[in-house]
Amino acid sequence: NADEKAKLALTDEELAKWQEIVDKMYLPEADVETKTGKKHIFVQHDTFLDKDLTPIADMPQDIRPINQNWSWDRILRSPYIKQSDTLHAMFYFPDAFTEEEKRNNFEFYEPLTVHESSLSPSVHSILAADLQMEDKAVEMYERAARLDLDNYNNDTSDGLHITAMTGSWLAIVQGFAGMRVRDGKLHLKPFLPKNWTKYAFRLVFRGHVLEVTVDGQGAHVDLISGEPLVIDLLGQDVELTK
Repeated sequence: NADEKAKLALTDEELAKWQEIVDKMYLPEADVETKTGKKHIFVQHDTFLDKDLTPIADMPQDIRPINQNWSWDRILRSPYIKQSDTLHAMFYFPDAFTEEEKRNNFEFYEPLTVHESSLSPSVHSILAADLQMEDKAVEMYERAARLDLDNYNNDTSDGLHITAMTGSWLAIVQGFAGMRVRDGKLHLKPFLPKNWTKYAFRLVFRGHVLEVTVDGQGAHVDLISGEPLVIDLLGQDVELTK
């Protein structure tokens, strides 16, 4: 809109150039056969579907992590993905894709992902939570949270993975608590994993400090500091006051 255009000092020429880029961007799609039926996906790159798409779980597990057991030539000729790649767009823009698009791409790509990046499990946990895939969301959260403790990628000796630590926090806040910001309004859609008794966290939203608690009794949000604020909690407007 005009206000955003002025705020960003965008010219008509710049907007026209970006529109040209959008119009010419190549975004391949395809229908693929999987164990659970045909799925329409966004193809990672032109030759991806030409590879042997054996799920990583069906491979000998003594090859893991593959980046320490295979040459890069073999890795790059394989279908195995270090981190979320194509799915990352759905993490950044969760409202830009339909649930079917998210589910199809998640169910196709996740079995081919080796998660040998500290960035990967938390993003998958958030996407799985968005798709109500509770067990997978918890599995991926635990992988992020315990990446160094359990030395999943055989590289803890190189130093701690700060991205996995922050990713664990994001998996709870954006995943299990479903935090999104839409049109300037905070939305929360929390659920409690079945084997958990409680989780809680604080966040700062535009000068407001909030504390979110989720337990067997449901979800509760307290305003710790700041002016009264209306948020969306589980689809209902709730006014927070001190």
